[in-house]
Amino acid sequence: MASSSSFIILAALLALVSWQATASDPSPLQDFCVADMHSPVRVNGFVCKNPMEVNADDFFKAATLDKPRVTNKVGSNVTLINVMQIAGLNTLGISIARIDYAPLGQNPPHTHPRATEILTVLEGTLYVGFVTSNQENRFLSKMLNKGDVFVFPVGLIHFQFNPNPYKPAVAIAALSSQNPGAITIANAVFGSKPPISDDVLAKAFQVEKNTIDYLQAQFWENNHY
Repeated sequence: MASSSSFIILAALLALVSWQATASDPSPLQDFCVADMHSPVRVNGFVCKNPMEVNADDFFKAATLDKPRVTNKVGSNVTLINVMQIAGLNTLGISIARIDYAPLGQNPPHTHPRATEILTVLEGTLYVGFVTSNQENRFLSKMLNKGDVFVFPVGLIHFQFNPNPYKPAVAIAALSSQNPGAITIANAVFGSKPPISDDVLAKAFQVEKNTIDYLQAQFWENNHY
């Protein structure tokens, strides 16, 4: 009986470890697999370019993160470098982004379905936080200053806000996927195409349908990752 119980516990632990190991991009099986963007073959990622045709430019992007970008209506702009910008990132499980924040600007609540994010403040101050999954939905937040680092676990809703009404802020984020993806919560819920039924949303948010109609009528702009 004890042996049987030990086996069940071991099997459960192995299953848990296996699940955790597949929660991010798979490990590469070669030095690199530069994406062949012109291949008609569709796989989970991109087909490899012939290694003999690879050169240094496949791993390079000139002067992309050196300048601030114009911010959008919520007061932020994300400049992402992923496999679509650097083909050499294919299978390497990493990408990077520069985020510019206007005074009182924010990168609104969103998730990355395929990546954990580690964010470093380069200039200014940011108020950041994330919410844990059901059932707790705990809110963990922190005020960050220049040089501070904060981690947002994969898949959890998180945000960054510049509380300074006079000065902009800048951060660099590294993400554990060649293509982390982003789901901006308000945009996905109220700006989907076609729209989600207002009956569904009114019941979900426990508000009147005219409130949902108003929210769906707004112009929703994604802050891309």
